[in-house]
Amino acid sequence: MTSVARAASGLDTPLTPLHFLVRSADVHPTKLAVIDGGRRLTYAELAADVRRLASALTASGVRAGDKVAYLASNSLELLSAHFAVPLIGGVLVAVNTRLAPAEVRYICNHSRAVLLVGDAGLLAALDGIEFDSVREVVETPSQDGEYDGVALRYDELMARGNADAVFDWDVDDENAVISINYTSGTTGQPKGVMYTHRGAYLASLGTAITQGFSIDTRYLWTLPMFHCNGWCGPWAVTAFAATHVCLRAVRGDDMWRLIDAEEVNRMSGAPTVLTSLATAPEAHPMTTEMAIATAGAPPSPTIIKAIRHLGIEIIHVYGLTETYGPYSVCEPDPSWSELSGEELSVLLARQGVGMLTADRLRVVRTDESSGRLVDVKADGVEMGEIVMRGNMVMKGYLDDEEKTAEAFAGGWFHSGDLGVMHPDGYVQLLDRAKDVVISGGENISTVEVEQAVVSHPAVLDVAVIGVPDEKWGERPKALVVLKTGQQVTAAEIIAHVKGRIASYKAPRDVDFIDELPKTSTGKIRKNELRDAEWGAGRTRIQG
Repeated sequence: MTSVARAASGLDTPLTPLHFLVRSADVHPTKLAVIDGGRRLTYAELAADVRRLASALTASGVRAGDKVAYLASNSLELLSAHFAVPLIGGVLVAVNTRLAPAEVRYICNHSRAVLLVGDAGLLAALDGIEFDSVREVVETPSQDGEYDGVALRYDELMARGNADAVFDWDVDDENAVISINYTSGTTGQPKGVMYTHRGAYLASLGTAITQGFSIDTRYLWTLPMFHCNGWCGPWAVTAFAATHVCLRAVRGDDMWRLIDAEEVNRMSGAPTVLTSLATAPEAHPMTTEMAIATAGAPPSPTIIKAIRHLGIEIIHVYGLTETYGPYSVCEPDPSWSELSGEELSVLLARQGVGMLTADRLRVVRTDESSGRLVDVKADGVEMGEIVMRGNMVMKGYLDDEEKTAEAFAGGWFHSGDLGVMHPDGYVQLLDRAKDVVISGGENISTVEVEQAVVSHPAVLDVAVIGVPDEKWGERPKALVVLKTGQQVTAAEIIAHVKGRIASYKAPRDVDFIDELPKTSTGKIRKNELRDAEWGAGRTRIQG
């Protein structure tokens, strides 16, 4: 029987993460679903909240195919939106809360969002901004349930809905768009990455399996829900009737307070979150099982070792906005249990292999004669571009066929990340193509240099960039943030690096700064640092 015939006969049910909430509410209605400040909802109550929001959106004129934008922190409201918006056939556009007003306006206009829902402080910054398609702006309550009166109150929106409204939780087309996530746009206007119901369903299961979710999971939302839909976490945590613990602002003291008070045993975040956790005055060894998934930038063996020292398991994943967040995992091999902590931390810093619901991860170069993608040698030395394909890769960029075709050249999604393939089949990321320093014809991985710098006990954080050099074209420079109370000289940092990697890779300049500019997901804004070094009228050429 063909797939078309199977679908027509009802043997196939289109995949959608909406089914996760239906199941959890049916099977575990009294299980604690959400903790958001003083609010605690069971799964039956979360499902009712979603139905009320869905019916309220319908009453507000939102129709199938319409985009609904959320400019909101990690909260019950944004969690519910992940189910309510697609439940009525709408498309969720979760917007980065750290964007400038002009960027928010661009995303709302580009996606043609008809409704904008957001936190009061974020909406206040948009005062005077005119949107092309947004018909109504709604203010969500603070964690204390207060409103600032900058827009229509969220409870007024919800009053239009009905918690007993009846909906069909199935979808007709699993390849329909469920959400649009915008890229950072550091080299141009952000692109709208389209996720499908099928992709979100499989990516959610991949995340849940990789992070070991169960009904006993208590997941702390340190990862922004707006970032790749929280790595599909709103759907993944719900699938297992686990508990969402919302955290609106990520600080070391708040993380530890909730970890201890709410018995948190899972969380996710960029390496900068790990650093905040490990260096907080409240940090202490765990007495119960705990695991953290990290991605966004390659974690150094140093921070991995520090987190493991607290009794916390590190799950290192890798991916992009275009791959629903995590695509690969550094899955430990049983033989690694015999390694020392230092050796294990080095292996865990690699990006690994495709997750269970993903295709194989490849590292390729383009053959000059045929133009085909050819795998690099699995020797841990030859560098190439990391490429992916399959169910956990985006449908495409919204209204941009040219960029979509470019991204999928050769039938694989091109990440723009450079790495190597090790003999054991594990991929290691070396750098973004645009970040590699080419000095005198030698390619220098800034990630490798950064990991050498941050292994110095006085260093808290570092960024390595290429700066102009009259002889070599460019050379590596390190911008270093020291730990509180620590002192060290540039010469000592350089000597430390030369003791760990080849001397020609070591930075010749070291600047000590108070803070590195970062995106909301913890990635260092190297473009800003490079622009400051190269200045007006100077062009950085990479060949």
